[in-house]
Amino acid sequence: MVRKTPRIIKKIEAIFEAFIWNVRFFIVVPVVFSLLSSLRLIVIGTLDIWAALTLAFDIQDPEGEATVQIVAYIIGGIDYYLIGIVLLIFAFGIYELFISEIEIKHNDDSNILQSETLEELKGKLVNVIVVALIVSLFKQMLSLEIRQTSDVIYMALAILLISISQYLLNLNHPSSSKSKRNLKSPH
Repeated sequence: MVRKTPRIIKKIEAIFEAFIWNVRFFIVVPVVFSLLSSLRLIVIGTLDIWAALTLAFDIQDPEGEATVQIVAYIIGGIDYYLIGIVLLIFAFGIYELFISEIEIKHNDDSNILQSETLEELKGKLVNVIVVALIVSLFKQMLSLEIRQTSDVIYMALAILLISISQYLLNLNHPSSSKSKRNLKSPH
């Protein structure tokens, strides 16, 4: 009886470990929905930019409202594209971290979406999110009416804070220059 107990425990342990290991395939759900959301946002961004391209310039518009509206549509489209890219990077990253490496990407020697660790994936996502926030801020600044000197100061402070945050992000990720070199040099 003593010999059967360790065998039963080992079998239960093996079944439980197989169950735990296979639960990782539930990650496919957020991968699929991130890809679908990314596609949807890219379509929305394209529609925004198309709307900007179809707007007519009004020569007799002294305030330039039509031009501001065109620029707002284009910036909005870029913002949607960037959020779509965040979702795309997220989908590729968590798929490769939890499920399997994407083999087809080796056909063109691309390592753009490759994330070896969760920290590297977070770093890529944070960089794209910061750029999306910069674009969103720029879009908001287009519609901002400057009434006081303090409005200009606040805009300047916002731009300064964005510049500082981008500088700090680049300091925090020294591997970004290494990855740029890897992209330029063919393997």
